[in-house]
Amino acid sequence: MPSLKEVRNRITSTISTQQITSAMKMVSAAKLRRAQDAIIQLRPYAGKLKDILSNITSSADSSSGGDFAKKKPVKNVLLVVITSNRGLCGAFNSNVIKLASRTVREKYAEQKKAGNVQVLAIGKKAADFFRKANYKIFSNNSELLNGLNYENTSVVAETIMKKFAIGEFDAVELFYNQFKNAASQNLTSEQYLPVAAPAQDKNAKKTTIDYIYEPDKEEIVKELIPKALRIQLYKALLDSYAAEHGARMTSMHKATDNANEILRDLRLTYNKARQATITKEILEIVGGAEALKN
Repeated sequence: MPSLKEVRNRITSTISTQQITSAMKMVSAAKLRRAQDAIIQLRPYAGKLKDILSNITSSADSSSGGDFAKKKPVKNVLLVVITSNRGLCGAFNSNVIKLASRTVREKYAEQKKAGNVQVLAIGKKAADFFRKANYKIFSNNSELLNGLNYENTSVVAETIMKKFAIGEFDAVELFYNQFKNAASQNLTSEQYLPVAAPAQDKNAKKTTIDYIYEPDKEEIVKELIPKALRIQLYKALLDSYAAEHGARMTSMHKATDNANEILRDLRLTYNKARQATITKEILEIVGGAEALKN
């Protein structure tokens, strides 16, 4: 049985850890509310814009669709992997990294073998992992998460679009956690470029929405595609940001509960050790008194 001093030290350190996890839980809960409001407000606009873009590009010819809708043989691939800058959020980061790694093995094995797979990391956890895994790091944009806004995200989206347009990349995919609620996230991978046509249900009739274009179709599409791509990346970042704080809040809540259980066991151990010490001292006193009598 450990000594009383050892048990007291463990109780003190556990209480300190519990205070930290409880504080982190409250901070993440406050940040989650703001992040959740932001993504919920953006989703209807981003979803409708994506639907319009997909319908236009599916019916557009190569000239009106622009460079961003052209499908090419995939030789060079860019993976945009969105994680967090910090840990203590359960499997939030590792799940995204595993999804991206599995996609490379199953879909881009030849490109990886030829050294034609690059990673644009948004989040220090993704940058650290893929650097150690000997992937080519196209860029590390972890600072985006420190002051997340549309303007900074647009700069990154413009860079990706320019590289795709000049043929440096033939395919770009997004990997991130989509926010569902505070307790769960949907692991998501999306084709970012080229712009994908809308998925058609096999049992449903193929329908194409007939839009009225003004001034003309080509000009509208050329303006709409870059805007939709910037919004798509910004939405993915907002989703990941909200999901991160939801995961961290849940993780810290569990850590706080575990600390309570550990404290209960430690206090029970402490009381047993203290009782054993008192019993031993009483026996020593009684034994000494009996010895004096004799």
